[in-house]
Amino acid sequence: MWYLEVLVASATYHKNEALTYSSSTKLEPGNVVIVPLRSKHVPAIVTKVVSKPTFDAKEIISAPNLPTLPKTHLQLVDWLRDYYPAPLGIITQLFLPSSFTPSKHKQPADANSTKIQQPPLTPDQQTALNEITSSGAYILHGETGTGKTRVYVELVRRQLLIGKSSIILTPEIGLTSQLANTFKQAFGSQVIVLHSGLTESARRGAWQQVLCSDKPLIIIGARSALFAPIHNLGLIVVDEAHETAYKQDQAPYYQTSTVAAKLAELCSATLVLGSATPLVRDYYVAVAKNRPIVRMLQIAAGSTKHATSTEVVDLKDRGQFRKSPYLSSKLIQAIEERLRDHEQSLLFLNRRGTARVIFCESCTWQALCPHCDLPLVYHGDDHKVRCHSCSYKTSVPGSCPSCRGSNVLFRSVGTKAIVDEVQRLFPDARIMRFDTDNKKSERLETHYDRVRSGEIDIIVGTQTLAKGLDLPKLSLVGVIAADTSLYFPDFSAQERTYQLLSQVLGRVGRGHGKSSAIIQTYSPDSPLIQAVLGKDWDVFYNNELAERAQFSFPPFCHLLKLSCKRASDVSAQKAAQQLGVTLRERHSVTVDGPAPSFHGKVQNKFVWQLIIKAKRREQLVSIIRELPSGWSYDIDPMNLL
Repeated sequence: MWYLEVLVASATYHKNEALTYSSSTKLEPGNVVIVPLRSKHVPAIVTKVVSKPTFDAKEIISAPNLPTLPKTHLQLVDWLRDYYPAPLGIITQLFLPSSFTPSKHKQPADANSTKIQQPPLTPDQQTALNEITSSGAYILHGETGTGKTRVYVELVRRQLLIGKSSIILTPEIGLTSQLANTFKQAFGSQVIVLHSGLTESARRGAWQQVLCSDKPLIIIGARSALFAPIHNLGLIVVDEAHETAYKQDQAPYYQTSTVAAKLAELCSATLVLGSATPLVRDYYVAVAKNRPIVRMLQIAAGSTKHATSTEVVDLKDRGQFRKSPYLSSKLIQAIEERLRDHEQSLLFLNRRGTARVIFCESCTWQALCPHCDLPLVYHGDDHKVRCHSCSYKTSVPGSCPSCRGSNVLFRSVGTKAIVDEVQRLFPDARIMRFDTDNKKSERLETHYDRVRSGEIDIIVGTQTLAKGLDLPKLSLVGVIAADTSLYFPDFSAQERTYQLLSQVLGRVGRGHGKSSAIIQTYSPDSPLIQAVLGKDWDVFYNNELAERAQFSFPPFCHLLKLSCKRASDVSAQKAAQQLGVTLRERHSVTVDGPAPSFHGKVQNKFVWQLIIKAKRREQLVSIIRELPSGWSYDIDPMNLL
């Protein structure tokens, strides 16, 4: 009988140690097995052979006929549980499918039969390739339209020539189709798409295909694809590396680029963080550690003789909004011209729904979620009001529930209201909306080919549309309200606004023809708006860095957000005050708060938080390990909301 330590992949296992099981056959570290855990059978990973324990060890149920996982996976598990503390069962789940079934593992066919010739490299792209010459971490700081994806293709080709695989990450599942198509044109069936949006069986099949392949592969997917069991890894690309979607919003609260850097180090691979608007933190660290920053400025596709014309409309000047309360006369005229010329328009507003605020003009009653105390959002398509935090939904009040008056107003427009307005103004136009309220059949990845071919005249949406899309027929971008994220009470508000506006404006001016952008804003003279218009990254970066240094925010400290939920506001406040006192006594860190969370009530629970700042990250990890029950945490948060 053999005795083995294994890592169980189950959210119900909350401890931080491997478990010991027995086996009648010898197994190797990295073997995948199925083990009993309480009343369930769960997948697990063998880590090592051990001596017979003092207790009766349960027997391993089965070992699927699979190769061992890469050694780097076991090393990455060990690193993760120290760097992003979380129950070991949850961490191990990142590396395994939820179940296994017997299947035949097909090797990818020869890609040469489907290979399509790629466009020639621009001088800028060739220079970038020449600068990315070895293993290590690089920032590829390329303006929108400079063809970063073309550089990724050549980097992958280099790896294939030496028998190594690549992982290409994209922030949203909706963008995988476009990216996968590009790589399939170059490399055929060597490309495998792997993300959490696949069915369980499809995801399991792709995972097993990756593990069993003896040929180099290209994995395309969102952040979970980083944990694909790929052997002989030579390249990791994190495209649109600035995006908040790369931050895991549940335990373990990992930042994808940080984990990618560790995996690249373990594999002696190359890491490329690609973005037109790099994170201030990443840029600062790269400069401080003298890591290469590769700059790209030259538009890649088509003609570059037509610069994008940009106009700014002051939202305070209501004389410019005579035809519509939301779309200025300039924007309406520009859309009319695009419709006449059979070109596309994109209208960007980073707010979902039809109306974001519902209140009574007579008594000031406001429609709030009974569970979260957050404003309910009106959705005109089903005539319901919803909470975007807990998904509570109810009918629209016919009158004010407080004073019974009829002066209930709907304010703060969302994307659905913009669609209604555009349909009123342009009844013959083909219009589609893309945001997180879309049903599966309505999502961008489902309709990408129709959008790209120009079948859709007017595209309306949120930040989903700001990420990586290259639409040849698109010649107009209209930003409905450029200030929506600027005034959030958070250290990252200005950075997020700069990124969003730069990215959405980058959907035009990509060399496909003459294009224009119209930005509607309450702050036309804002330094940030001016930096966006001038594509002046350096001005924005230096201003933002100076402000963060003044108030001690990342990259000048490490952050930890601690939150507690209690049945009453008083008990939540008391718990936060007590923990704050304890942390100040035991640790040499800065403790801000306690204060109510930005979302002060969630699902009938009141939420208070503490913000911890430390010079050394290990101090924060130590605090996490000492947290009392009933507290949650987010280490290295992207924001404090």
